[in-house]
Amino acid sequence: MELTLQQARCLQLAAQGLLQPPTKAATRAALCACIERMGLLQIDTIHVVARSPYLVLFSRLGNYPQAWLDEALANGELFETWAHEACFAPMADLLAHRVFNREARVHWGLVHAQKSHSQQRPELDQLLTHIREKGAVKSSDFDRVGGGNNPWWGWKDEKRWLEALFASGELMVARREKFQRVYDLTERVAPQLSALVDAPSPEQVRQQFLEKSVASLGITQARWIHDYYRSKPRLKDSDLDALVEQGLLLRLGVDGWSAPAYVHSSQAALLKKALANQLEATHSALLSPFDPIVWDRERALAMFGLDYRLECYTPEAKRVHGYFVLPILCRGELIGRLDAKAHRAEGRFEVKVLHAQPGAPWTDTQIQDVAQALQRCAHWHGTPQVTINASRPAKLAAALKRVLRASPLESSDA
Repeated sequence: MELTLQQARCLQLAAQGLLQPPTKAATRAALCACIERMGLLQIDTIHVVARSPYLVLFSRLGNYPQAWLDEALANGELFETWAHEACFAPMADLLAHRVFNREARVHWGLVHAQKSHSQQRPELDQLLTHIREKGAVKSSDFDRVGGGNNPWWGWKDEKRWLEALFASGELMVARREKFQRVYDLTERVAPQLSALVDAPSPEQVRQQFLEKSVASLGITQARWIHDYYRSKPRLKDSDLDALVEQGLLLRLGVDGWSAPAYVHSSQAALLKKALANQLEATHSALLSPFDPIVWDRERALAMFGLDYRLECYTPEAKRVHGYFVLPILCRGELIGRLDAKAHRAEGRFEVKVLHAQPGAPWTDTQIQDVAQALQRCAHWHGTPQVTINASRPAKLAAALKRVLRASPLESSDA
């Protein structure tokens, strides 16, 4: 079997819930199902537009109340864990993540936590006693003592201790209040853990995460699999031979790729549709910089021709495209990116600069679709006035502004 690159793109977007716009109004159940399909929902605190996890869900669900994600966490449908990075994950995967974080995962957050455990265990125990007796806490419940030159981004001691206990599994995030973590004892947040026996081995979890990665991606090369759950080592094709022989993974080709591709057997129906050109990409949306579609720079380049680099943690002088740059998905292609900021007090959604992919002039249909995606995103933010400062090429901004002025949704050009 061999897919064209466009068929492979459609297969991946279908698996990720980005192939077609939602046909029904969002529901709480749909939100949880969306996270289940992705396996992980990365957390980041930057909020020049909506914080990343909310934006990732909006790109797939359309208009929904952001409070639903907070409620799903507080209701025990989701939990927080170190995985790809800090992530929400379905509660059904709690034991697997607990085993893998304890036994197999190598991550900077876990390494820092281990140092705290070895060097400051009495302080950790004292904090545990405080939580056991007084109840759940936030970092802000504790006053900072001394200067801000501590490790871990200058966190106060209690914040580092809370994070160390969270990483070890002694504490969990019970809920968030204004996006601040509220920590409580694991036995109070997830009492079901104490009743579980026969925990899987790290190797069993490693295979589980491998299969989940392939299923969530829809289609992938072997070398991209490990990044999804940040497992080690990077895989080779020979590492997947046994799973192919068992029929759990399907090995096939993609036109233009020198390496084989893999599809999980659970996605066989989608693969069949892709091969028959029955997956039609009709969805256009602004994606988060932390969207699974662009987690892996090499994968995004091979799949969509977009060389995407996260620049919000890059010094300003070295940025090429901007601080919080949103990839632009348009009907199965990543056709550009834009640096955005939501001015909530003014009700204004600012596009500082929009960059189209070089060598691919936008069609009238693409301009229309992107303008509508901008408006939908702006209205969801509560910033319905859209302004576009600049674009590359320059004439693209004027074309988008014309569509925005003609739209029935409230908008304005700069």
